[in-house]
Amino acid sequence: MTLTVPPDRVAAAREIAKLVKQEARIVLTTHVNADGDGLGSEVGMWHLLAARGARPLIANPTPIPERFDFLIPGGADVSDRAVKEIGRADAVIVLDIADLSRLGDLGQAVRAAKIPVGCVDHHVSPGTLPEGPRLVAPEAAATAELIFDFATALGWELPADAARALYVGLLTDTGAFRFSNTSARALRVAGDLLERGVDPETIYEQVYASAPEGRIRLTAEVLQTLVVEDGLAWVTVPPGSLERYDASPDDLDGIVEFPRSIAGVRLALLFRELANGRIKVSFRSMGAVDVARLAGQFGGGGHKKAAGASLDGTLAEAEARVLAAARALLKNPS
Repeated sequence: MTLTVPPDRVAAAREIAKLVKQEARIVLTTHVNADGDGLGSEVGMWHLLAARGARPLIANPTPIPERFDFLIPGGADVSDRAVKEIGRADAVIVLDIADLSRLGDLGQAVRAAKIPVGCVDHHVSPGTLPEGPRLVAPEAAATAELIFDFATALGWELPADAARALYVGLLTDTGAFRFSNTSARALRVAGDLLERGVDPETIYEQVYASAPEGRIRLTAEVLQTLVVEDGLAWVTVPPGSLERYDASPDDLDGIVEFPRSIAGVRLALLFRELANGRIKVSFRSMGAVDVARLAGQFGGGGHKKAAGASLDGTLAEAEARVLAAARALLKNPS
């Protein structure tokens, strides 16, 4: 199967490829609490760069969730010394975000490095990264789709391990091909990856069917906080619950889909307190409700039907502000 890559993506891929030189130290990074798309895109790019003679490294601001460990090549993850590796790098490529603030503690290191900073992303954001080549396409289903296009545009062979990682990126960011971003093209890309030997059942088991007991108990406790009113539903992560169940932020992935699945709900929210005291809000919607617009009111962003933001203040204050804005949006969604 041969997929045509849009001309703008081809041109952007060629610009990013100029960073890839023999023995070049290229740091790959993504947002805090990396998800399947961020990690799958990193690993896919790692394999592509390593095959061209570069020296890629994955250096993330937070540890890689255990359920994705099966994707990580031996010695590739240097997140425990990320700042040091960024300081030694010839270039940085940021995946699945375009905003420096989403890199957490690594943001300052990337800004201070004074090296080219490439970006591959599919979110709606003008970006705040330092100067460098950009492959950004909000219409793409996932950043993994753009890494696939990067390889295709350049005529680079896509190794089997890279194909597996990109499939994970597509699978997770489309909600196992259920969300509205599941385009015909995304399914064609997934089909191409399957033709390269990707085993979908094994990946499903690794990503979705290997949950620790604590994740299920955490989900149950969070759902006890469910509130539903006039098209709006929200849940709140109780303080200390992650520690109680020996869970990580990754174990919260997908919980916001439960309130979104309630009949009549057009806007769903999940609130949780971060370690730095800020309040993280995840936004999900159905129909015409644009949660990227809502998240933008609080300095966040994302997609029309899936977005996020973090706010200062107490949990109660953040909930009051966001819920007021959410109710107003539901009254006037256009």
